[in-house]
Amino acid sequence: MAAKFSFGRIFSRQYATDMSFVPGYHNHASEKSVKLWKNLTFFVALPAVALGMINSYLLTQEEKKHHKRPEYIPYDYLGIRTKPFPWGDGNHTFFHNPARNPIPGVGYEADE
Repeated sequence: MAAKFSFGRIFSRQYATDMSFVPGYHNHASEKSVKLWKNLTFFVALPAVALGMINSYLLTQEEKKHHKRPEYIPYDYLGIRTKPFPWGDGNHTFFHNPARNPIPGVGYEADE
């Protein structure tokens, strides 16, 4: 019985930690804190995320200008398939990109 009682106390909420029901207790910093975090969210965090997105997009566009697709070389060890894939024709990967992913023995499907 004692083990059952202590097991229940481990997973129960401790209501004594909630001070909002204690008479005379008032958190004076709560209104300031809410305003501070709201302002930090809208004026610091969201613009920082937006700048990161713009930076990532611009770097991707810059890389696309200079990056060339490697020439397909039919190495034997890259095209080992013991059984076909269970989707499509069995030779294309699940997230197949015709411009980026070569098919073993065939090469790229789309021209660059």
